[in-house]
Amino acid sequence: MYIFPAIDLFDGKAVRLLKGNYSDMTVYSDHPESIAEDFILKGASHIHIVDLEGAKDGTTPNIETVKKIASYEKLFSEIGGGIRSMKTADKYINAGVDRIILGTAAVNDEPFLKEALKEYGEKVAVGADIKDGFVATHGWLETSGIRCNEFFEKMQSFGVKTIICTDISKDGAMKGTNHELYSELSSKFDINITASGGVSSMDDIKRLKKLDIYAAIIGKAYYTGAIDLTEAIEVSE
Repeated sequence: MYIFPAIDLFDGKAVRLLKGNYSDMTVYSDHPESIAEDFILKGASHIHIVDLEGAKDGTTPNIETVKKIASYEKLFSEIGGGIRSMKTADKYINAGVDRIILGTAAVNDEPFLKEALKEYGEKVAVGADIKDGFVATHGWLETSGIRCNEFFEKMQSFGVKTIICTDISKDGAMKGTNHELYSELSSKFDINITASGGVSSMDDIKRLKKLDIYAAIIGKAYYTGAIDLTEAIEVSE
């Protein structure tokens, strides 16, 4: 299982939201690239980036910061947040990002999703942000009428290889992740599943490892010191 320490970007800073609430934001660093360097020093080989501004309006306001992070050859980088056109997808791939994550667009714009998959194949992942059993969109600000399992079935039929699945109710709350959800999804679908939201202890890492899922994202737990990144990577291998 891979460990993806996370950097969420807003106004050029590394931040975290509580349960996707933009009004409940904590700033961790004015220099996100220095955090990425720290990830490398702690043994990380992968990094998960989210442009929170882009998630709201579909732009790439933090592209220069993304370029700096993507330039670290020791890190496999993936980014999500507002990728709703081939122009934006191309921009991130050309910036050196290894994989782009389509969230809102995967729900609302199937032609674009299929075009991106045709152009970039496994460099395209899909983000499934779950709120009360349904897929949320637009930076978690809206909820679609599509149920989680229905969405996974459709993505698998399209040939999507990787889905980053976030239980919004768990995100940033430091109360554990939704193991039952990931167990159910991993048993039903032949897709690389990344667990996101609420991964807040070494017990979470160990339990997710036993589920044999593809990866886990560590966000707030890293910044608060609740999870030692080096230990988490060692346990996950």
